[in-house]
Amino acid sequence: MSSDQLPTMVKCTTRHVRIFAARVEKGVLVPVEDQLTLDVDPDNEFLWNDGALQQVQQCFREQVAAYAGQHLNDYNLRRIGTTLENLIRQLLQSGTIAYNPNGRVMNYSMGLPHQATSPTS
Repeated sequence: MSSDQLPTMVKCTTRHVRIFAARVEKGVLVPVEDQLTLDVDPDNEFLWNDGALQQVQQCFREQVAAYAGQHLNDYNLRRIGTTLENLIRQLLQSGTIAYNPNGRVMNYSMGLPHQATSPTS
């Protein structure tokens, strides 16, 4: 391969998850065929705690293991991304994470925030 022909990077980009068939070298993604790199909430739409982020990372590891030996393609990465999006939605709905009020964009992509209601007398 000539130096002007870079390999195409297989990737999945959803609203809150980016998965790349790449490794990070000196802050740059380098396409590879045997490693996946996860970027969670690249737009900082949510407020995260360590436990919630670890849940997403653990789910990612489980999904990668489940797809071990299968062809690395956009479809399989999209399925992993969708599973992670669903987990993030569950974390938001359960109150484990919350929308970031200082986020760049407030579009409530996972639904409107839950508001505490006061009991009626």
